[in-house]
Amino acid sequence: MVRNVAGEMAELDPEDFYLLSGVEQGMRFSEWVRRDKLPDYADLTAEEIAYRIDRCLDRELIERKTLQYEGYQLTFEGYDALALRTFSERGTIDGVGSPLGLGKEGDVYEVQSFKPLALKYHREGYTNFRAVNREREYTADRDHVSWMYTARKAAEREYEAMEALYPDVSVPRPVDHNRHAIVMDKFGGVELARAKLEPEQAAGVLDLIYRELVTAHDLGWVHADVSEHNVAVAEDGVTVFDWPQAVPIDHENAREFLERDVANLLRYFGRKYPHEIDRDADTAAIAAAIADGSFETVRAFEE
Repeated sequence: MVRNVAGEMAELDPEDFYLLSGVEQGMRFSEWVRRDKLPDYADLTAEEIAYRIDRCLDRELIERKTLQYEGYQLTFEGYDALALRTFSERGTIDGVGSPLGLGKEGDVYEVQSFKPLALKYHREGYTNFRAVNREREYTADRDHVSWMYTARKAAEREYEAMEALYPDVSVPRPVDHNRHAIVMDKFGGVELARAKLEPEQAAGVLDLIYRELVTAHDLGWVHADVSEHNVAVAEDGVTVFDWPQAVPIDHENAREFLERDVANLLRYFGRKYPHEIDRDADTAAIAAAIADGSFETVRAFEE
């Protein structure tokens, strides 16, 4: 688990951030950044570099490895610190509060601002880097891909999709993003996987989710990873979140991903509400109706 560094930001000097930024720049070219390159990358003297390395190592913001040379790499804590500093300088957030959710591919915290917001750090590649790279189309064609690049591109893709979809699709309102982090509106409701729906509500809620996918498709996007874990259910409707794997509808696999989204939801509802939802409904036909905008209700596709 990645440590929350928000409480340590006041201890860091501007020169510490110069070093972190220098390591970040060097990681664009190699996994481990040579120590002798850091004065140029960080715009600090060799003596200052030595002092800042010790401070950042003590705080676990960077890590060191001896190869044929002495190399350094940001940790996720160091990357978090860089993003937090940028958000603070922009006036996006005033402070970081309690965790809202800590997961395999992202950590979410409540943040203080002019209203309650949520801060999401992308962690793609942190635990299963190779598998993530195989799955994400934005890393497929690069020779050197670091976890840092993967996480940043995931955040960029999610923010791009949310900006395109909000407010027509019920997604969290995007506020700001930097590096691998996104600030968005905090949203209510209960994760679908934990929601206790009455059986007679099941078809209606599934219809609501599919209709959000209709609007998303009409605006040019397929979620590509919808499940019971990234839909929130509230009294006033549903919210579809976690969009880092979203693809434009002209992507070569967009229809396949849409059918998978449809099947994931149908499988979940069919398993949990077997007397209300026909899990053998034609997923390809439902996906086609979502794509052409004719979808009205899942009941129309029951055998």
